[in-house]
Amino acid sequence: MSLLFSPLRLRSLELANRIQVSPMCQYSAVDGSMNDWHLMHYGSLALSGAGLLVMEATHVTPQGRITHGCSGLYCEDNAAALARVLQFCRAHSDIAIGLQLGHAGRKASSERPWEGRGSLAAGASPWPVVGASALPFAPGWPVPEALDLAGLRSVREAFVRATERAAELGFDLVEVHSAHGYLLSTFLSPLSNRRTDAYGGSLENRMRFPLETFEAMRAAWPAERPMGVRIHGSDWTDGGWGVDDAVAYASALKARGCDYVTVSSGGVAASAQIPVGPGYQVPLAEAVRRETGLPTCAVGMITGAVQAEAILAEGRADQVALARALLFNKHWPWAAAAALGASVRLPGQYARAGAATWAGTIPTGAA
Repeated sequence: MSLLFSPLRLRSLELANRIQVSPMCQYSAVDGSMNDWHLMHYGSLALSGAGLLVMEATHVTPQGRITHGCSGLYCEDNAAALARVLQFCRAHSDIAIGLQLGHAGRKASSERPWEGRGSLAAGASPWPVVGASALPFAPGWPVPEALDLAGLRSVREAFVRATERAAELGFDLVEVHSAHGYLLSTFLSPLSNRRTDAYGGSLENRMRFPLETFEAMRAAWPAERPMGVRIHGSDWTDGGWGVDDAVAYASALKARGCDYVTVSSGGVAASAQIPVGPGYQVPLAEAVRRETGLPTCAVGMITGAVQAEAILAEGRADQVALARALLFNKHWPWAAAAALGASVRLPGQYARAGAATWAGTIPTGAA
């Protein structure tokens, strides 16, 4: 019996298997609203065979978007566009669908990746950015305004309003983005948080705003539906956030009703030397799972079925999230199931592609 293709229960939500479609920014929205690109993108991923599809980082304010093309859930137009995509996916698939909510903080007002990734130039309609402290992400980037108490309250309320909209739309799950150098993670890391008030200094203080935000969102989200958090396990920089900090943060989230964490890393320090390679973040997820007992999702260069199965079989995580592997092959879970002797539910229109029809010659492509 493959663990990768065993069910996973989170509150009232039972996932058919332990493969998560990781939230992947498409940078293709217009004024925060999804469009036909998202209809095509998420429609194909809804038929991937994964147990959970988490839609891309969707921002809680216009100023919290990473780029002009990032999606949002801060107005009714955004909600209507997102509802269209969600309803399209639901019409053709029974996959569980979640939504990641975030705020880009000091990394907002940026170029799309294929346009350079830097901060927006003066002629490209940039906007003011905010952060934990008045520290730019990198040389040449704008200096963010350090959020005062009123600003903190406004951002927290924006997260709550987006959570309420996500609940009304009928998402199965919400994930809070507190990784990758975006706003919440800049409060956590000592590299980006130099505050001297109750939200800076000690680890307890640096965790305060992300935890307050999570608590407020959890209170606004239906009690029977799960809520998770993407956290970072390391800044990969001396003096920065590390795995022990991630364990403390995950423990605090668990005590406040968090149902799982996805453990990523990096993004706070532009100069970080990240050892990217197969499964390079799995040890971070393993440590968090071991020390907290919180269901944990591993992510980062997980590309093979045998690799993914081993992560679960060795007790290093409870779920795996795939990103680029699913962009490369939208039906990766089909091939992984064939490689592991498991099965996934195929739509009737694609039934002829099931493993049993290949007479032993199936091109697995995911081993």
